[in-house]
Amino acid sequence: MKHIPRKRFGQHFLSDPGIIDAIVRAIAPRPGQHMVEIGPGLAALTQPLVERLGRLTVIELDRDLAARLRQHGQLDVIESDVLKVDFTQVAQTLAAPKIRVVGNLPYNISTPILFHLMAHVQIIEDQHFMLQKEVIDRMVAAPATAAYGRLSVMLQWRYAMEDVLFVPPGSFDPPPRVDSAVVRMLPHARPAAVDEALLSELVQVAFSQRRKLLRHTLGRWLEGHGYAGGFDTQRRAEEVPVAHYVALAQELAPA
Repeated sequence: MKHIPRKRFGQHFLSDPGIIDAIVRAIAPRPGQHMVEIGPGLAALTQPLVERLGRLTVIELDRDLAARLRQHGQLDVIESDVLKVDFTQVAQTLAAPKIRVVGNLPYNISTPILFHLMAHVQIIEDQHFMLQKEVIDRMVAAPATAAYGRLSVMLQWRYAMEDVLFVPPGSFDPPPRVDSAVVRMLPHARPAAVDEALLSELVQVAFSQRRKLLRHTLGRWLEGHGYAGGFDTQRRAEEVPVAHYVALAQELAPA
């Protein structure tokens, strides 16, 4: 029976063989590696992955698709909302020091998924995700560009990222109304030690009015926190490199 894509799950199934092959080549799975796929759907990417790996863990929310996937002898199926999955526990269950994570992420919750995974980054070897092209542009954006923002700062602090493949709407069934792309995310081996919640808060304040100079937003916030350091607030939020935001958060952290 043909599966009808469900809008509430943001389902757009990959169907272009050439794009599927290009994604698999970008991921480069090898036999015996511990990999977790988010949102396998109709297994377009799942099948070539498991053929190369030997075994694959998949996370699927749609119960009909999960039931279909369980019939595959080489798949371990976790039927769950990915935002409720403890990836550290998954790695422990697989007896794997590190896991690789891949998937065609539902565009309506892609950012929450990225931040959820960041909480488990210690056990992640790498991540390859298909996302809305606009989101990936923001993830990899350099300072002083229109796409640079909170998402850029928070993720670049923790990962080295690369836009590896453009995916047009016609590669899906049904086609989404936006362009897509594949991003590679490699956790930094030695990220700067910083209070993540504090960094997130100050970056959110900084970009709350991105057209204004920081003295109007972050400057006032810093005054309220008793900051007397030399951070330059005569800049706009998008002009400040990731390292400067991180250094500021380190300065603000209690001794």
